[in-house]
Amino acid sequence: MNSISQTTMSTSKHPAASRASFGAFAFLLAGTVANAQDLAPKAAPQARPVILRGGTIHTVTGEPIVGGDLLFEAGRIKAVSKTPLQVDGEVDVVDATGKHLLPGFVLATSTLGLVEVESVDMTIDMTEAGSFNPEVYAAVAVNPDSWWLPVARRGGVMVAGVFPQGGAVPGRASVMQLDGWTWEDMALVRDAGLGLSWPGDFGGRFRRASSTSNVEERIAAVDRLFDAAEAYVAAKAADGTIPTDLRYESMRGVLDGSRPVFVSLTTRSQAEAALGWGKRRGLKMAVIGGRDALSYVDLLKRHDVPVAITGTHRLPHRRDLSHRTTYQLPRLLEAHGVRWCISMRPRDSANARNLVYEAAACIAHGLEPDVALRAITLGAAEFLGVDGRVGSLEEGKDATVLLVDGDPFELGSVYERGWIQGREVAMEDKQTALYEKYREKYRQLGKLPR
Repeated sequence: MNSISQTTMSTSKHPAASRASFGAFAFLLAGTVANAQDLAPKAAPQARPVILRGGTIHTVTGEPIVGGDLLFEAGRIKAVSKTPLQVDGEVDVVDATGKHLLPGFVLATSTLGLVEVESVDMTIDMTEAGSFNPEVYAAVAVNPDSWWLPVARRGGVMVAGVFPQGGAVPGRASVMQLDGWTWEDMALVRDAGLGLSWPGDFGGRFRRASSTSNVEERIAAVDRLFDAAEAYVAAKAADGTIPTDLRYESMRGVLDGSRPVFVSLTTRSQAEAALGWGKRRGLKMAVIGGRDALSYVDLLKRHDVPVAITGTHRLPHRRDLSHRTTYQLPRLLEAHGVRWCISMRPRDSANARNLVYEAAACIAHGLEPDVALRAITLGAAEFLGVDGRVGSLEEGKDATVLLVDGDPFELGSVYERGWIQGREVAMEDKQTALYEKYREKYRQLGKLPR
């Protein structure tokens, strides 16, 4: 801060120095932003049918098919077969013998495409001014050239829920495919539901009266927003000449139950308040967070509400809990019959490539591998409401597929090839480019073979 203050003071006295300093800063900043771009071309539309032959097909909805064939055409899966498939005309056949075929991973909660460099304000577009922004949806702000997209793809993530951040009602989530020339190309669902950050409290015997009243005031403000939206919809139905209000128009899908309210919360007291509030209003609810989900698992079951566990590679939320707690949580939720998926904290999206390992860690603590795979594919797709399109390898669904050279949960396995709606996408990124660059250095030095 001192250097910024000093620069501001000195440039006010020396206009020429000011212009020179600003020019140098702008040049450096432009270089930073330019380097934070995915320079690989986007995938071309699928030109002819593709058969992935002889691999182990993990459909997610059934038992794995060893040595099966997967056929997709015009971006959709046409057949999944235990026996070799034949297609008339030209077809691309990919030998998948000894390899694994999986649905592309789905990261349920993220800010992918909304943030590039956290220290550079102009590359951050995840928060709008004010606390109530239901008219905002994330898709329009997603940068299709974000350098985090190829990094996530290389870890198998092909689809992501992208959530605005900040405020009580930050806006609406969008479900994005991680490849496309524009955000319109990428958007699977522009409006997937409304984000709501439920007010918290300090809890326990040290709760302060002031904090309790503040929470109540914030809940009352959320109530007023929904009351106003309901009144607007009713008035608009009675009189079509009433001026359109974009804020309230954007809430129609939530009010009629066709889209969920994604409520972020942690504690049981928050869950009791939020889920009770949602039931009174007749809203479709989904929970983001889940760290303390075992304390309100009865509420999740009673209201039939799904929960996205935002990360397992993190410390327990209380000091009296075992380090195993976060890894055991998915297995225990599964045992309770709760609908759940594994995701990551939205602001951890730079590490989206590690989603598969968030699930893998739970296998070592009792979670079945097929359940772990479902947690980052079909379970996450169900959470976002796109399970009719992605999340499993079934006839009629999008051909969003991964080809892996080994067990997908093993650290050494490589996600060799990937397709999004039948379009083969690049599985290289900045890290793979640097890897090849420095391998070439040691080839030139004679330390590696040509």
